[in-house]
Order: sequence, then structure tokens, then C-alpha cells
Amino acid sequence: MLLLGCQLKRAPPQKVSCGFCAVMGKLQSKLRHSTYRYNRPDGVTEEKIQTRAFQEYSPAHMDTVSAVAALNSDLCVSGGKDKTVVAYNWKTGNVVKRFRGHEHEITKVACVHKSNQFFSASRDRMVMMWDLCGSSQPRQQFSGHAMVVTGLAVSPDSSQLCTGSRDNSLLLWDVGTGQCVERASLSRNLVTHLCWVPREPYILQTSEDKTIRLWDARGLQVAHMFPTKQHIQTYCAVSEDGHKFISCSSGFGGEGCEATPAFSPCLWMDQGL
Repeated sequence: MLLLGCQLKRAPPQKVSCGFCAVMGKLQSKLRHSTYRYNRPDGVTEEKIQTRAFQEYSPAHMDTVSAVAALNSDLCVSGGKDKTVVAYNWKTGNVVKRFRGHEHEITKVACVHKSNQFFSASRDRMVMMWDLCGSSQPRQQFSGHAMVVTGLAVSPDSSQLCTGSRDNSLLLWDVGTGQCVERASLSRNLVTHLCWVPREPYILQTSEDKTIRLWDARGLQVAHMFPTKQHIQTYCAVSEDGHKFISCSSGFGGEGCEATPAFSPCLWMDQGL
């Protein structure tokens, strides 16, 4: 595995509001100032200050927004502590549709590529599938975890769903039937996030044990495990070509709180190198 010799760190944030992330209805334009620190490969640290305008929105949820994902260029989907899932036009500041069905806080949302369908996970240990053009009732329900669901990833062809939980397990589901087809469990693997690698049968996963794992969906086996990080890894994302990924940590005591890019081993694994 090759790791990039750089880390992107964010300085202590100022108290600001973000229209997209907070899922709010348009009120007024404001300026936001952000300072970032970047560790270059030669060891030199650079700081950059960004100033840009953003829109502030009126609340669409009755409580804290806990998850958000882009459905298309105009709409995003959010989940909150109010147990609801909301489809929201972030350009106009309007709620398009509200979905209710979970009994506890929403923890993750994931959208189906080029579709009006999306998934939500909750502390009620359930995962539900919704359709923006359908009814307000879930199209499909997935029940199999023993604890809160903390990871959602949809396969590139939308036929499979991978879910992860604090119960140390990953489940692979057939979206059409709602049946669990594979199950894997590893000690201390408290899942924090899942991301399906584009055009590949691989799933990237972060965990509270400070590791990043790459799973092969063909049998749901660990295909690669990256060196253990210093801090708990809370999120991961993969580039569109599947060759690079980034993971984030929350840090502790003023250390960490960083995003770390790296090369994905998917390309070399598929070529047998």
C-alpha cells in the first residue's frame, strides 16, 4: 500500500452555520471564514484562509440533523434526531417530502445513484428504503443488527446494500428481496462508516478500533486492512475512479481532527499485482 505523505488538518473552527449541512430554508447571505493547515510532503506546514458567502436556512427538522447526502444536483436527503427523513431542495430552501417510520434517531442516509430511492439507518437497529416518487411509507425494511446501525453503502448497480453496526458486524442485503445474503463479524470492529468503491465489488469501512478495512462483497471477507491510525476513524470516501480514498478522525485533546488521503489497493488487487 502506498500512503500519500500529506495530511489535511482543520484549525479550531469558528462558530458558523452551513446551509447545506444543517439543511435549513433560505434567510440571508453571510460570509464564512475558514482556516486550514496543510502538511506538505517536505514537512512544511501551510495555512490558508478561505472566505466565501453561504446561505442560511430555516429548520427542516425539529432537532439536530445527524446525516445528510446528495440525492441529485438540486435535492439532498437528511435524517435527524427527530426520527424523520427529509428530502430537501437546498437551492430553494423548501422541504419536498418528509418520511416517518423509524422509532429513534436517524444515524445514516445513503442515496441510490441516478435514482429517486434512498436508505436510512437508525438507532432503532432498522434500515429502511424510501422512494421520493412513492408513498411516505418505506418500500423495504432491513432488520438484522443487534445494535445501532452506523454504516450504509449501496452497490454501484444498486442491487445490494451493505450495513454496519456497533454490534461488530457487517451485513450484505439483496435490495430486491430485503433478505440478508452474507454476514461477517470481527471482534472490536465498531463500524463508523461504509463506502462502496465505484465499479468495484469492494466496500471501504472505518471503525472505532482506529483501522480502515477493505471488504470484498463476494463472500464478505476482509481483502485488505490498512495500518492502524492514531485516532478513531469516523468517515471515509472514495474517488470516482476508485484509486484514492480519504478517511477522517475526530481526534482527542486537540490532536487529530484530520482528513488523511491515501491510495486504494483495489486497482492492484484486481490486476493481481
